[in-house]
Amino acid sequence: QVQLVESGGGLVQAGGSLRLSCAASGGAFSSYFMGWFRQAPGKEREFLAAISSGGGRARYRDSVVGRFTISRDNARNTVYLQMNSLKPGDTAVYYCAAQSPEDTILRATPTVYDYWGQGTQVTVSS
Repeated sequence: QVQLVESGGGLVQAGGSLRLSCAASGGAFSSYFMGWFRQAPGKEREFLAAISSGGGRARYRDSVVGRFTISRDNARNTVYLQMNSLKPGDTAVYYCAAQSPEDTILRATPTVYDYWGQGTQVTVSS
């Protein structure tokens, strides 16, 4: 069982940057493919980025390519999401999630992720 705790959210002006962190405990973090998602009020949870267990592969939602970067530090059991050039439309609760260790495909579908954090709020003002 993996426990995930996000941090780093907050209020930022449009054009600004934030780095989200997701600390994992209770499992073999380096075995898990990890993902970041977000959910705005009244909208479905949407995929942002995923990273392989060793960090060598990543996948992004088209709308964040060039603005967001996913990375991980397996020694610190932490995955990160660096977000630059933020827009008001990026306002949402941001979640990290872990796939099943047996799954070695970078997934964009929330339902295939086994473990989720509680989320961190990101608000981008215009």
